[in-house]
Amino acid sequence: MRRPLLMTMAKRDFYDVLGISKSASADEIKKAYRRLAMKHHPDRNTGDASAEAKFKEAKEAYEVLSDANKRATYDRFGHEGMSMGQGGHAGFSAEGFGDIFGDIFGDAFGDILGGGRRRGRQVYRGADLGYELALDLENAVRGDSVTIDVPTQVGCEACAGSGARKGTQPASCGTCKGAGQVRMQRGHFSIQQACPACKGAGTVIEAPCPECAGRGRLRKTKTLAVKVPAGVDDGDRIRLSGEGEAGRNGGPPGDLYVEIRVNPHKLFTREGADLSCEVPLSFATATLGGEVELPTLNGHVSLKVPPGTQSGKVFRLRGKGVITVRDARSGDLFAKVAVETPINLTAEQKKLLEKFEKSIHAGGDRHSPRAGGWIDSVKRFFERISP
Repeated sequence: MRRPLLMTMAKRDFYDVLGISKSASADEIKKAYRRLAMKHHPDRNTGDASAEAKFKEAKEAYEVLSDANKRATYDRFGHEGMSMGQGGHAGFSAEGFGDIFGDIFGDAFGDILGGGRRRGRQVYRGADLGYELALDLENAVRGDSVTIDVPTQVGCEACAGSGARKGTQPASCGTCKGAGQVRMQRGHFSIQQACPACKGAGTVIEAPCPECAGRGRLRKTKTLAVKVPAGVDDGDRIRLSGEGEAGRNGGPPGDLYVEIRVNPHKLFTREGADLSCEVPLSFATATLGGEVELPTLNGHVSLKVPPGTQSGKVFRLRGKGVITVRDARSGDLFAKVAVETPINLTAEQKKLLEKFEKSIHAGGDRHSPRAGGWIDSVKRFFERISP
């Protein structure tokens, strides 16, 4: 009889498997594992043995590195530390004893304390899904109702998700007697692992459903209505409970997370509840003053521009911003002035402008205080650096 547990194979470093450093935090370990699990999950790679192997490898690495005691043992002794001292003492450490004996004696006495071994099919919750929803700024601010198409795994209606042909039921696994786990002897210790015959399900399907080939789920695109609340912003997420992938063996479905992406706007940029825009202003209006019309998401407003307004000045219009999902109060609109230089002048316009420029120079710093101050600063600079 073959005993695969006694076979030794070269293993990759668990940190390399997850693509993380040895100083990675618990959150980094979890994120790395979730990313690999989503990528290589057998349900997403049907018939791909390589993906299944990578999924199992990532799962094994995560089970060790996510446990503080197991990680400490692994960091100290490597893979040998995980073999519970087979062939010597290298696999043992003070930290490792708790996990080893806890698993063994917990399994041994769990049946007595718990009233017997749990039997029946093991159920699994469906995977959560993500969907990126692009919205225009107006729709994000005012709210919207949209319809989206989401490719997902749904329960097979022909077999009601059991995976067995209609009129039949999954049978109890003969290897594990429905427990989903088997006890194996390794050295002086007895360990427990998922049943290799039923892969931990506790049951086997003797007559697979022809619709789903025994998987209990089918790939399908679902059409869902999403109500977007007013004030959502870029990066906000909307959770649709139970709209993720169907669970396995009757397990509950996962959730769908709709992540908002707000499209760039031609006029406005948004920061929370505030909006900002750039207002082109003619040279004459900036000099003499006047009124300009500004757009807002709720219509036009009039902005009074005082005489002598300089390019770059920012006007604040209170309450003309937007609301957010976290605050019903409107933000402000910040309008930045950009004085526009005239182009494509006629000969007559150029003469008028030259005449105007001469009159300005004749007034000295009175008309251009910033220019005059700048020229004085330049003179002082060169005087300091000249030999």
